Amino acid sequence: MDKQAAKAFILAELHVGLPGLRTYHSLEHTMDVYASAVTIAEEEGVTGEDLVLLKTAALFHDAGFLVQPDEHEKGGCQLAKEHLPRFGYTEEQVAKICAMIMATKIPQRAHDRMSEVLCDADLDYLGRDDFFMVGDRLYEEMRTYGAISTRREWNLLQEKFISNHSYYTNTSRELREPKKQQHLEWVRQWLRDNP
Repeated sequence: MDKQAAKAFILAELHVGLPGLRTYHSLEHTMDVYASAVTIAEEEGVTGEDLVLLKTAALFHDAGFLVQPDEHEKGGCQLAKEHLPRFGYTEEQVAKICAMIMATKIPQRAHDRMSEVLCDADLDYLGRDDFFMVGDRLYEEMRTYGAISTRREWNLLQEKFISNHSYYTNTSRELREPKKQQHLEWVRQWLRDNP
């Protein structure tokens, strides 16, 4: 399994293929999720082949925006199935990677420890200091693609989303949940102040 070659391949594809209008689902987001997955995995004791597969899933989790933006998780799996075998990944390993990618589809549905880590890494920013900066990128992308049109619609969506979200891993619950709750309260206050 040549994980470095697989990583170089998909990062190059994302760099060239993602439109600039993808202000959130970008190469930067992929690298952020990758770094968060590595950090959470370390805390959660994910090692060996599982860690390699998790890292690969993090790199491919939004690659589907290159081929089918409306169902990008399926698209990411399509790309994984198409390209990972030439980097020495077995059919079983690709299936595990695809299962992790599909778990990140909103609403997230983690089914094992590795998918729990990837799901938490994908939404790590909800409980971080850069919440507003990252959130603004998603707001701009959603506005550009016509999913929302006003800041109020965005904050109503955020309020609902964050209220219903739960981190899976102990690591994320300890490190991210308290600040996520502060962000939720900020959003609720904004909605009260901007009826």
